[in-house]
Amino acid sequence: MGKEGNEWVVTRTGRAPSNIAVIKYWGKRDEKLILPINSSISVTLDPAHLSATTTVSASPAFESDRLWLNGKEVSMEGVRYKNCLREMRARATDMVDERTGVTIRKQDWANVHVHIASENNFPTAAGLASSAAGFACLVFTLAQLFGVKETYEGELSAIARLGSGSACRSLYGGFVKWNMGQDVDGKDSIATQLAEHTHWDDLVIIIAVVSSQQKETSSTAGMQESVRTSPLLHFRAQEVVPQRIKQMEEAVKTCDFEEFAKLTCADSNQFHATCLDTSPPIFYLNDTSRRLIGLVERWNRFAGKPQVAYTFDAGPNAVMFARDQEVAVLLLQRLLFQFPPLPDLELSSYVVGDQSVLKSAQLDSQQDLQTIPVPAEMAGAVMPLRTPGELGYIICTRPGQGAYVLDADNVGLLDPISGLPLQLHQ
Repeated sequence: MGKEGNEWVVTRTGRAPSNIAVIKYWGKRDEKLILPINSSISVTLDPAHLSATTTVSASPAFESDRLWLNGKEVSMEGVRYKNCLREMRARATDMVDERTGVTIRKQDWANVHVHIASENNFPTAAGLASSAAGFACLVFTLAQLFGVKETYEGELSAIARLGSGSACRSLYGGFVKWNMGQDVDGKDSIATQLAEHTHWDDLVIIIAVVSSQQKETSSTAGMQESVRTSPLLHFRAQEVVPQRIKQMEEAVKTCDFEEFAKLTCADSNQFHATCLDTSPPIFYLNDTSRRLIGLVERWNRFAGKPQVAYTFDAGPNAVMFARDQEVAVLLLQRLLFQFPPLPDLELSSYVVGDQSVLKSAQLDSQQDLQTIPVPAEMAGAVMPLRTPGELGYIICTRPGQGAYVLDADNVGLLDPISGLPLQLHQ
C-alpha cells in the first residue's frame, strides 16, 4: 500500500432513494439469488425526502467489518450483507484516494476491513422500502470506495438485488423496470431506467403515513408464504403482470395519467388480494388504509376520470400520485379534512417534505383547516369518521434522482480519523 503503517482511513458517503412499485414484485423463484417470479416497475422518490445515507470507511487498522444502522450497531453476519460485501470486494480495483494520497492495490482490499454507517430519513420496515434504499446505498457507496466499474449494464443493480430485491430499482432515478430475467445465475435479472425523473414533471406524490411501526409480517416471510400457498399469486405472475408491464411502460412513455392511475390502483389491490389468498392470510392494510382508498375512489368516480392513484406496498401507508400540482392541493385538502392532525401539532410538522403543496393550499396553521370546504363528492353523503391523529404525518414529494455521491466533508456518518460513528443528525 502506498502509505506506511496502518494509520490511514479512506471514506466515501453516498445517498440512495426509496422507490415505490406501481407494478408490484411479490415472490421469488430463487430465494438465495433473490430472483423474482415477475418483472416490476417503480417510481423513484425524491431522496431529499425519502432516502438512505451511507458512509463507508476502510482501513487496515480496523479489526473487523462493522455496521451501524440508524445509530445502533448490528451484526455483519447477516447473509445479505455478507453477499453484497463479498461481491463488491471481488470487483475492487487499484485506486488512489485523492483526499489522503493513499494508493490501494486490488489485492490489498482483501486485507482491509470496512466500517459502515447508514441511516434513513423515513421509517424503517413500515412498508416504505427502507431496505431498498439501504442496500442500494450500501452497494453504490462501496462501488465508490472500491473503484468498482460495471463490466455489463446493470451489474451493480444485480448485486444490490442480493441485499433486497427492490434495492436494484433504487440505484436509478425516475421510472425504473426490474426485469425478472431468465438466466439461472440471475445476471439478467437487473434494473433498467425507463425514463428520467424529469420526464413527467407534473406528477406530485403524497404519502399518508398511517403507521411508522415495524410490520408484523416481514416482506421476506410474506413472500415465502404467498409463493407456497397462494394460487392467485402464480396466476397473477404468469397471466396478469406481463400485460400490465407493457401497458405501464407505454403509460410512462406517453405520460398518460389515466392509464397510469388505473394500472397502479388495480395492481396494488391485486397484490393485497394475493396476501389475503395466502394461508394463513397476511394483513398489511388496516381500517385507515381502507378509508384512504375510499377517499380516492370516491373522488375519482365523482370526477369521471382518475385524479389520483394510490398504491400500498407491504404496509398500511398510502402512496398517492396526483396528476399535477393543482390536483395535489385538492388531495392535501381532502386528507386534512378527513384526517386532521392532533390539536397541539404544528401543521408544518404534520405535512413534511416538499412544502410547495402546503403553500399552494394557503394553509399556514391548524386554524386554516377550518376553511377547507366539504369535498364536492361528499355533499349529501354520510360524513366519514374524522379522528385527529389517525395519520402519523403526511409526506409531500415528487419523482427523484437515483443514487449519488455526497462530497461535502460535513455529511459523513463516520469520523474520518477513527472510522467510528459520529453523533447522528449533526
